Amino acid sequence: MDLGIKGKRALVCASSKGLGLGCATALAEAGVDLVMNARGADALESAAADLRERFGVDIVTIAADIATPEGQRAVIEAAGDVDILVNNAGGPPPGIWSDWDREDFIKALDANMLAPIALMSALMPKMAARGWGRVVNITSQSVKAPIPQLGLSNAARAGLTGYVAGTSRQVAADGVVINNLLPGIHETARSAALDRNTADNSNITPDQARAQREATIPTGTYGTAEDFGAMCAFLCSQHARFIVGQNILLDGGATNLSL
Repeated sequence: MDLGIKGKRALVCASSKGLGLGCATALAEAGVDLVMNARGADALESAAADLRERFGVDIVTIAADIATPEGQRAVIEAAGDVDILVNNAGGPPPGIWSDWDREDFIKALDANMLAPIALMSALMPKMAARGWGRVVNITSQSVKAPIPQLGLSNAARAGLTGYVAGTSRQVAADGVVINNLLPGIHETARSAALDRNTADNSNITPDQARAQREATIPTGTYGTAEDFGAMCAFLCSQHARFIVGQNILLDGGATNLSL
């Protein structure tokens, strides 16, 4: 399928690896020029070089921490007049309620709620002025079914979801389409860290922890960055005009909801 976005320009945050890189790869394959952001410069440059070679698109890199005001300013300046924004940031650490204090929640909110809101606020006005734009926020399946050990993530991402629910309806008439992508378990560094945490707490091996989690997924496997990137690219496409303010699960059927 031709996504109809060749020649568009996208900012993809946290795109040196994992789900962010999956999204950047799918957009580059569709002919979209990229502004790629991540904290680690070496991994970022390596990923960008690979995509340039494979797809021949123009790529600008900006190494910065998107959770900080300084990082946001640098990324917004590098982004310029992008047509597409993919918000993404690493999730806060797992734990239990008694592990967390105010500062832990502030850090989670900065990274997983306030940073994407800041980028949307800065970049959507120009999208609206041109009459076309796409925003995809990578959140979590925990928005639909909160995960006990991910209380920090549950709270911050639920706040972003509420913000998008209203804002997406306000900008839709301007041609700006906002949606959230909710990953379940995908094969990333984040899933490996969660498996190790489970293994440590349950006195089992990480492989055993993974097998236990795979058994809870109807497909019987973790997802891949390629699976995720393909859906992200579709939501950024010309074909997604009528998909507004949705929370789309990509979890292999693990979250069983009747509505």
